[in-house]
Amino acid sequence: MTMRLTGRRVSAILGAAGGLIAIGWAGSAQATEGGASLYLLGSGGPEAAVMPPLPGVYLDNEIYVYDGAAKGGKQFVIGGNVVAGLDATIVADFPTMLWVPTTNFAGGTLAIGGAVPFGSPIIDVNAVLTGPLGGQISVNRHDSATVVGDPIGTVALGWKTGKVHIQASTIVNFPIGNYREDQLANLAFHRWVVDGSLALSWNDPEAGWDVSGKAGVTFNGKNDHTDYDSGNEFHLEGAVEKSFSKSFSAGVQGYYLKQLSGDSGAGARLGSFKGEVFGVGATMAAHGMLGRSPATVRFRFLQEFDATNRLKGASVWMGLSLPLHMVMPAVPPPAQ
Repeated sequence: MTMRLTGRRVSAILGAAGGLIAIGWAGSAQATEGGASLYLLGSGGPEAAVMPPLPGVYLDNEIYVYDGAAKGGKQFVIGGNVVAGLDATIVADFPTMLWVPTTNFAGGTLAIGGAVPFGSPIIDVNAVLTGPLGGQISVNRHDSATVVGDPIGTVALGWKTGKVHIQASTIVNFPIGNYREDQLANLAFHRWVVDGSLALSWNDPEAGWDVSGKAGVTFNGKNDHTDYDSGNEFHLEGAVEKSFSKSFSAGVQGYYLKQLSGDSGAGARLGSFKGEVFGVGATMAAHGMLGRSPATVRFRFLQEFDATNRLKGASVWMGLSLPLHMVMPAVPPPAQ
């Protein structure tokens, strides 16, 4: 018996990969320090709980663009500075490698992966109220840089029964990236962060429908340089997608984030500063072959609404997913 993976099947495979490594950045407008959260809102979209059907190595590369702003004199703490009139743009790349050593671990599929984000955050403020040493006043300030973020590791375990898929995953941020001390533009968090999530998908390939949800909690550590201890966050995502053909699918998705505990430490000059936001958007995917490999190209657009202690903005994603190596099942000998 042989197994042929279509582009649609790879979408399911790398839907897991994209959800496993969900990376934040220092301009994405969470209320934690630097406006940064490890869990990248919008990553838990269609087929969030679907795991690869075969052992192997898989690639998911996401190009991510975000633009957001906070008007009305709202203050944030970034790089040890208390700033107002904040406008942030980021263009970044998030390459994710996922290794599936076995599809029979504790009755499910085990996946281990990692990513190192890199890109260019662009930060503008119209007032720097106080710097890390105090007394810094500026009418306008601009900061941008091309930097490498903290490396991210992940482990996930998923199960399937009928059309229902369940996935438990954790991601860990290792604070060893290119952190620019006392600067506004960063991708690195400079703190340990651990996120635990549980995803559920109802996936019916024959009918062409997928309904997925994902929830989790992010546990933030302390930035020793700024003495800022960021609070913990809850995130919830949902998506519905329909396949209109073997090569095209589209749907809607949304997310909600609420900070559970306040920020603390000497660097948290604005107090607990708990954040909250929700966003909605659309997603679509094209499934086909890239050379001899099945591949999926996915686009997403997400708009944020009703932001509290956060920037409010929009994100655009473009992702490419494909297997680099798969361990195919043994072909039984022909009948005698």
